[in-house]
Amino acid sequence: MERPRIWRACLLWAVLVVPALTADRLGMNEPRAAWQQAAGLVVLALAVAVARRYPWAAFALTAVLSLAAAPALFSVSYGPALGVFALLLGLRAARARPAMAAFGLVGCLGTARIALFGVDPAPEAVVLTGTLLFCCVFPWLGGRYWRQSRQLAEAGWTRAARLEGEQRIAEERARLRERARIAQDMHDSLGHELSLIALRAGALQVAPDLPDHHRAAAADLRAAAADATDRLHRIIGVLREEDEPVSLTPPGETVGQLVARAAESGLPVRWGDVAVLEAGGVAERVLYRVVRETLTNAARHAPGADVTVAAAREADGTTVTVTSGPGPEAGGTTLPGTTVPSGPATAPTAGGTGLQALRAAVTAVGGTFEAGPHRDGFRVRAYVPEQAVTAPVRPSPAPYAPFAHARRRVALAFVAAVGAGVVLVTGAASWYAYTETHSVLPPAAYAELRLGSSGDDIAHLLPDRTVRDAPVERAPVPPPQGSDCRYYRASGELLVSVDHFRLCFDGAGRLVAKAVIPRAGLSQRPPTDEEFIR
Repeated sequence: MERPRIWRACLLWAVLVVPALTADRLGMNEPRAAWQQAAGLVVLALAVAVARRYPWAAFALTAVLSLAAAPALFSVSYGPALGVFALLLGLRAARARPAMAAFGLVGCLGTARIALFGVDPAPEAVVLTGTLLFCCVFPWLGGRYWRQSRQLAEAGWTRAARLEGEQRIAEERARLRERARIAQDMHDSLGHELSLIALRAGALQVAPDLPDHHRAAAADLRAAAADATDRLHRIIGVLREEDEPVSLTPPGETVGQLVARAAESGLPVRWGDVAVLEAGGVAERVLYRVVRETLTNAARHAPGADVTVAAAREADGTTVTVTSGPGPEAGGTTLPGTTVPSGPATAPTAGGTGLQALRAAVTAVGGTFEAGPHRDGFRVRAYVPEQAVTAPVRPSPAPYAPFAHARRRVALAFVAAVGAGVVLVTGAASWYAYTETHSVLPPAAYAELRLGSSGDDIAHLLPDRTVRDAPVERAPVPPPQGSDCRYYRASGELLVSVDHFRLCFDGAGRLVAKAVIPRAGLSQRPPTDEEFIR
């Protein structure tokens, strides 16, 4: 055991032995022999020594000591120690069933001892029940509540640390999302513009009135734009998170303006009434992105192929279809110094990163997306509902307070026990006060009693009740053999030791002996009647 713990244990023992040493001297308990007091101090020391590791053993030792001192379990000498060890039992023991079993066992032992050796069973049973509540159950509930409060505080700090870590992770993810959004915007806008630049350079390359050295420069410009588009695609692939859809910034132009500008750049595109695509809000941004990405892919992967943009307004949304046809025939030389690959124009597969981002953006607003080969070309179809909204942010779960239900149960049990205890103790205190004050024989009436008087003659001088737990061991002389003795209090003071009167009657009901039993701590010499009267 560490030195601080030893000092704390010694201090606790010193505090607990103070009532055990002073209660007898102050008349709060019946006098005990010196060896009994010493044994009680040793038992308390042993209970303090094992209280940290075995709190149930410390409580059991103190309970046995209290039962040995008083059948009703309560005594001023060991009552404080009983409450302290019950508090430590609730504070240090994790399980509740052993403590409840211990309380039940103590109650059964106390009840058995009262039934076998008790002087007045009914009041002693009430005192036993009140002691179990106020010196055992209440402190134990307080200890358990204290324990759960400490565990809850520790869990709160742990949760705070975890939330702080989650906040850092959320900030990092927000930073990554912003980087992905910027990368996506760069991919869509710059890729589209570079594709248009390549188209314009290709148109300039095939101009009939262009000199050969300018034609070669246009071819180099077209190749450089295509190469820049590929490099941009690779760089954006590194920066972008593939598994998360990103938010879109509002485009600076409408879908109709986008298609018209692509046609002016040399892309063979046909379109109908694309004004229906200007739905506004989130839907327009998604449709704009679908058309822009599809035109970019057509210009990049199928240069010279016809592109058709069709839009249709439905009851609850808008559908856009972008179809690209096959490129120039195999072996056809469309640009001086450049040969178009044979066969149909290559088209992006459905697994491309641009198409994956489009699919994620459309499905995020509740739409549907289809992309794949169509006849000899490629077709992209997207449906966006009219009331498209961004994907809802899932609220974070409400914080869960560990031990909340346990704390509520402890609080309810504590309130119920307090209510029952108040009723019980109030009734016990009232009954105790009634019985003690109605068994008082005034000293003047005691002095008037004469030996040989009939019980009927002195009945008017005697109180209604007698004392059932009189301190017979302090009587100066034993009572006459064969007599029936009655005990009365000399004062109505409560919770202190007072003098008692003993009146003994023979079989005929005549008073044959009377004696004074002094209160605790006084001489065993019986005072005279004149001393009592004074």
